[in-house]
Amino acid sequence: MIDVLVAGGGPAGLATAINAALAGMEAVVVEPRPGPVDKACGEGLMPTGAAALADLGVAVPDGRPFRGIRYVDGPHRVQAEFRDGPGLGVRRTALHTALALRARDLGVRVVPGRVDAVRAAGEGVRAHVAGGPEQGGSELSGPDLCGPELSGPELCGREFGARWLVAADGLHSPIRARLGLDLPSGGPRRYGLRRHYRIAPWTDFVEVHWAPGGEAYVTPVGDDLVGVAVLSSERRTYDEHLARFPDLLARLDGPPATPVRGAGPLRQRVRRRVAGRILLVGDAAGYVDALTGEGISLALLSARALVGCLMVGRPEEYENAWRRLSWRSRLLTAALVRARRHPPAARMIVPAARRLPSVFGAAVRSLA
Repeated sequence: MIDVLVAGGGPAGLATAINAALAGMEAVVVEPRPGPVDKACGEGLMPTGAAALADLGVAVPDGRPFRGIRYVDGPHRVQAEFRDGPGLGVRRTALHTALALRARDLGVRVVPGRVDAVRAAGEGVRAHVAGGPEQGGSELSGPDLCGPELSGPELCGREFGARWLVAADGLHSPIRARLGLDLPSGGPRRYGLRRHYRIAPWTDFVEVHWAPGGEAYVTPVGDDLVGVAVLSSERRTYDEHLARFPDLLARLDGPPATPVRGAGPLRQRVRRRVAGRILLVGDAAGYVDALTGEGISLALLSARALVGCLMVGRPEEYENAWRRLSWRSRLLTAALVRARRHPPAARMIVPAARRLPSVFGAAVRSLA
């Protein structure tokens, strides 16, 4: 029987599989999309996330360090540097490739398809895998799963037997929904759109630009590449959102390097992250907003905590571990998003941070 079957081969799923393999467990990842998976993402790893990546033995050849966070609102700006090393701006595709290579080197197997049904089976679970690469395809049968890299009865059919199933299947996790773990999100729905520009970064900070109705999150991800994500509760085109940031728009004089990608609604509330032998990690475990840019870092840290709980035979402790890891970011992000709902409060965010730089710095370093 497989030790850990991971549904979803993004950063959270691959990090879980790598941690499991490093702990001596057999891990298999089920993922429908071939090759690097690109998604709308701020692409900034906080210092804790960059350190967690290094602890996994993952080397990302492409990327650009950043040394802090800067808030910008017209003439008002405030910035704070990290104390314990830099963060890392890295393309989502480059991060995925590096994680996938590390997983492969550790013997993690990746199976094309998606987990579309799970049931308890004694001291484990049975997961049905359907579809194939990308758009679904036909259901997998024995020969499809029994190439030279796959062996053993658990890997030669439509069902996989595993001691644990980890759902790392994204923001709108189908597994989470089937388990009845979704809660009403509450509040306005917010969405994110992201595109890259082929220009040299003008700063070694991640910049958050504020305007009425939304924010623009700017991350240097290479020596000649900048990612710009816009966040808002208003449904507009990317260019319409970007027009609200004339100073930022004036800097983006290079050609767009990637198409626009979107995600949302961002807020996802979850009843719990452990349901018997099924555990949730990454965005599937719950999400507040992308404003503080901690999604990938939290995914890497919680993947390590999850596997640690499995190793000592106390999976139920993962719930509290996840809450301990995420409480600061959940609290601050929720407060900022709540302030955005009220225009007078929203206009005071950056001026207040500028008047209280020590408070702003403490918040940034706490999150980092």
